[in-house]
Amino acid sequence: MSLYVATACFPLVFVAELPDKTMFASLVLATKGRPLQVWIGATGAFVVHVAIAVSLGAVLFHLLPHQALDSVVAALFLLGAVYAWHESNEAGEERSLRQPGSANVVLTAFVVIFLAEWGDLTQILTANLAARYHDPLGVGVGSLLALCCVAAIAVTGGQRLTRLVPISTVRRVTAVVLLALAGYSAWSAAR
Repeated sequence: MSLYVATACFPLVFVAELPDKTMFASLVLATKGRPLQVWIGATGAFVVHVAIAVSLGAVLFHLLPHQALDSVVAALFLLGAVYAWHESNEAGEERSLRQPGSANVVLTAFVVIFLAEWGDLTQILTANLAARYHDPLGVGVGSLLALCCVAAIAVTGGQRLTRLVPISTVRRVTAVVLLALAGYSAWSAAR
């Protein structure tokens, strides 16, 4: 595992996850249950999703030639940038969730976050990073730490963050970073 790769992945996934529906889901769930229990449930869901994303990225690395892989990664980063930019233009940023009816807050948080994160921008980003850096463990550790930190922020004070920085701004910053990564990957594919 490369500490450099984990450190490089952390801010990318962290920024991409900030305006995400899973952050809002964690925030809302924490108002209905204990924040630590919500965080534990969310972290469990993130572990499963990061494992899936990193595995997918590693498989792509072994199946595709270098130039084809870089082209696929560039296209996926570009799609991620378009998706993040589109989300920044969405009106009505508030998310509504049902109040968990179960006494088991951890399980409820796991299920809600697992379903919300499926096919999400950060899951796709994690798969792309695993394919790009050829270090599934480093990408997995950096991505998982970023997701867990965002969940911790959400359950302890996410409302304050959204008052300070507009969600549309965070999403646009994410889109610009992903666009830069798409350009770099396309340049690598052309070499």
